[in-house]
Amino acid sequence: MIDYDVHGLVGVRLVDPAPSDVLAVDKKLGPLRGSLSREPDIVLRFVDRLPMAGLRHVTLGTNGFTDDGFFVLRSNQRQVRVKVGFDGLGDRCEMVCESGLRSVPLLMAVLNLTMLRKDCVSLHASAFQYQGRGILVTGWAKGGKTETLLSFAAQGARYVGDEWILLAGDGQTMYGIPETIRLQDWHIRSLPHVRQHLGWRKLLLFWLIRRIESLAKVFPGGLLRQAMPAIKRRVNVRLPPKTIFGDRFGPFVARPEKVFLTLSHDDPGISVEPVDPSLIARRMISSIRFEQLPFLEQQLAFAFAFPDRKNPFLDRVHELQYEILERALRGKEAYMVRHPYPLSFQELFERMRPYCE
Repeated sequence: MIDYDVHGLVGVRLVDPAPSDVLAVDKKLGPLRGSLSREPDIVLRFVDRLPMAGLRHVTLGTNGFTDDGFFVLRSNQRQVRVKVGFDGLGDRCEMVCESGLRSVPLLMAVLNLTMLRKDCVSLHASAFQYQGRGILVTGWAKGGKTETLLSFAAQGARYVGDEWILLAGDGQTMYGIPETIRLQDWHIRSLPHVRQHLGWRKLLLFWLIRRIESLAKVFPGGLLRQAMPAIKRRVNVRLPPKTIFGDRFGPFVARPEKVFLTLSHDDPGISVEPVDPSLIARRMISSIRFEQLPFLEQQLAFAFAFPDRKNPFLDRVHELQYEILERALRGKEAYMVRHPYPLSFQELFERMRPYCE
C-alpha cells in the first residue's frame, strides 16, 4: 500500500499498485506522500484486469455500466478502465483501476469534492509567499495565475501551490497541491535561468516553432497561420516547481492575506485596482464549475445508468462550494489585475508589488 496525506485533511491510499501506477498518482500528489494513521478517504485499488462482462455503453467508448457498477473508459483521449461508485463520493470512496494508467481519471475532482466535507473549497489558483505575506492569485483558465507565480518566483517568492489551492472556510489557511508547471516558449524566453533545465531537443523544437511562425506571417490568411495558435499551445514543457523555486519550494501552506483576480485584456498596459472580494467569489464559483465539467459528464452518465442510486451530497455540491468560498474570502484585501497576453514578467511584478508588500 502507498499512502498520501493531503495536509492532514484527506487521505488517499493505493492498494496493489504497479510501479507505473504509483508514478501516475505521484504526478499529482507525489510531494504529499506519507503514512496515514487513520482510515483513508479515497482508496485506489489496482487490478491486472477489470472484468466488465455485460457492459452497456452510455457514451460510446467513454463510459458504460454493468449490473455490478459504472465504468470510465476514456480519459484525456486515452482508453482506461476504472470503476467508480458515484453514490459513495463525499464519504469513503473507492475506485478500482486497471493497472497501466497514465493518470487516474477524476482523481483530482474526487479529491476536491471530498475536501468540502473538511470545510475546504478547491480553487483554480496559484499561491505564494512574498516578504512573508500569503498571496492568492485566481482567475479563469489561462487568465494569468501561473504567469503571476513565475513573475514573483524571479523576485524571491516562496512556492505554496499552483493549479489547485485548497482554501479553508474560515479564511485563515490555504494549502497547495504541488503539480508540475506547464511552460510555453515565451515563458522560457522570459526565464533564462530555467533554460538550463531543458534538453537540447526541446529547445530545438521551440526554435523550429518560432521559424514556422515567421514563415506563416509571410502568407497572411493561410491555413498555417490559422493553425499556429493551436500548435503553440500543444508545444510546451512541464517542470517540477522545485526546479524553478529551489530551496523556496514549500511548505505548501500559508495564510491568504491578499487576493488577486487576474484577467487578460486587449490593451497593452497592466492595471491593478481594488475589488470587492464577494465579486471574486461570485466569478470564481463559475470557474470551479467549469473545471468540474469532465466530472459532471461522468456523474450524469452514472445517473442515467442508475437512476435509483442517489447521492444527496453531490446534489448540493454547488451550493456548498459557493458558501465556503464566499465565507473564506469575506473581508479579504482583494484586487483585480488586467494584463495583456503574453506579458512582461518584470512589468507585472512591478505593478503588483506595491499591493503585496
